[in-house]
Amino acid sequence: MSTVDWIVLFLTLLSIVVYGIYKSRGIKNIDGYLLGNRSLPWYHVGLSVMATQASAITFLSAPGLAYSSGMSFVQFYFGLPLAMIVLCITFIPIFHRLKVFTAYEFLEKRFDVKTRGLTAILFLVQRGISTGITIFAPALIISTILHIDLTWTTLGIGSFVVLYTTYGGTKAVSHTQLLQMSIIFGSLLTAGILVIYLLPENIGLSKALHIAGKSGKANALDFTFDLNNNYTLWTGLIGGFFLQLSYFGTDQSQVGRYLTGASIKESRMGLIMNGLLKIPMQFAILLIGILVFAYYQFHQPPIFFNQVEIKKLQESKYAPDYQVLEQKHSELFKVRESVVQQLNTALDQDDKKSIVDYRSALSDLNTQMQDVKTRTLNLIKKNNPTAETNDNNYVFLSFVTSVFPKGLIGLLIAVIFLASMGSTASAINSLASTTTIDIYKRFINRKSSEKQDLLWSRLFTLIWGTFTVLVALYANRLGNLLEAVNILGSLFYGTILGIFIVAFYMKSIQGKAVFVAAILSEIIVVGIWLLDKIPFLWLNLIGCLAVMLIAYFLQLGIKPKKDIHHLR
Repeated sequence: MSTVDWIVLFLTLLSIVVYGIYKSRGIKNIDGYLLGNRSLPWYHVGLSVMATQASAITFLSAPGLAYSSGMSFVQFYFGLPLAMIVLCITFIPIFHRLKVFTAYEFLEKRFDVKTRGLTAILFLVQRGISTGITIFAPALIISTILHIDLTWTTLGIGSFVVLYTTYGGTKAVSHTQLLQMSIIFGSLLTAGILVIYLLPENIGLSKALHIAGKSGKANALDFTFDLNNNYTLWTGLIGGFFLQLSYFGTDQSQVGRYLTGASIKESRMGLIMNGLLKIPMQFAILLIGILVFAYYQFHQPPIFFNQVEIKKLQESKYAPDYQVLEQKHSELFKVRESVVQQLNTALDQDDKKSIVDYRSALSDLNTQMQDVKTRTLNLIKKNNPTAETNDNNYVFLSFVTSVFPKGLIGLLIAVIFLASMGSTASAINSLASTTTIDIYKRFINRKSSEKQDLLWSRLFTLIWGTFTVLVALYANRLGNLLEAVNILGSLFYGTILGIFIVAFYMKSIQGKAVFVAAILSEIIVVGIWLLDKIPFLWLNLIGCLAVMLIAYFLQLGIKPKKDIHHLR
């Protein structure tokens, strides 16, 4: 990056930190530290919810996913608006009425303390690991750009976020997320316009989308009911609905965001805002990915976007073999570039026979180029057996740093940092709040003072922050980071959601039945995932239904007690 880019990056990040510190001054108790005194307006709640979900992984992996696989990932979010409606009707009024700090406090009131503890632990395990992945994403950027060892960049970025979150708590997190999302929206719009501008003069948005469509990249909707496909309309509507319902309804990183709302109405409007804006935002991010694909139809792309591994290969004994493949790649691209131009001419002239011929030739050339890439990947694995051969996470990063003008590179990198700061800070704060409220105050020191609670909240923030940084050090073996986070969530969210569904709607079921059902359901979900027979999104539905059914049948065999405590 240029000096201008570094200045833009530094000033953007500094403004966020200073703003967060300023807004979080004067915190005196645990209510202010964990929930911002429950005083935020709806638009603040909505942007905070969006910022928590939109991590750096979203802006790193989603364009790369669209580049390689197309727009189909957008279907993952189709169940989100439906989930927001259910949450507004059911979850929000109960959480606000009980004035809970965490979602899991409610479970003790409904069931018993062991069910509350189990659910809190499931959340802590899942969220603690996934937060480590979100820290790794921006560390990957710095490592790639500055050629610094990934371990040091992970430690540096993780420490920065942990210290910032430990000081400010939820109040700082929520206020900075408002500013972060404003910068992110503006920068994404600028990036999209610039990608279109960088296309050849005779290739506008319409032709770029046509090129991507004919290459199978614009496949935003898939109506087939295919259990071998992770992203279809039905997977998104059904599996995605249960995942989003569990994430927003039972994950403290999100529950803690809308519990900061000044009233039930403010929290509801914030979630509705999120439901209306999330799909268009994700669509726009994926659209940038397929526009980058269109760009590389006219500009030679790297054989492999992870230039760190390419550099290692160039310095190894396999360098001569790689040079042959690189030359072959260049030759094939020049031929393909000519065929693409001829195809565009045929399309303009509506020459159907030539269109068929050129498309056939283009398909053959794409196959040959893919073969060259496969052979390159084999060389990379020979040279470094531990190398990650999925370069989706590097596509957008490589494009930005190689073609964007000075200043804008720094701003786009700042966006990825801001997204990471927002989601990571929320997650670490939620881990601390769950540990403080559901573990420390419930099992260790039930008579603690407000001063002790605030002290332990900050200490748990620091402890969980350290844990997530350690997880981040191993996150580079997880392939596409966006999918890795969602797979991890699907292993736990279904079970957690099932517990809450039973709590809300199956009033005759007691704590003992749901506790055993949750453990058995989690074993079933993990077992099915290990068999790798169905798309991971369906695990959310399976886990939820398993808890409900197993708890129901277990309750039939349990003699009811006269003092059953139900939520009223």
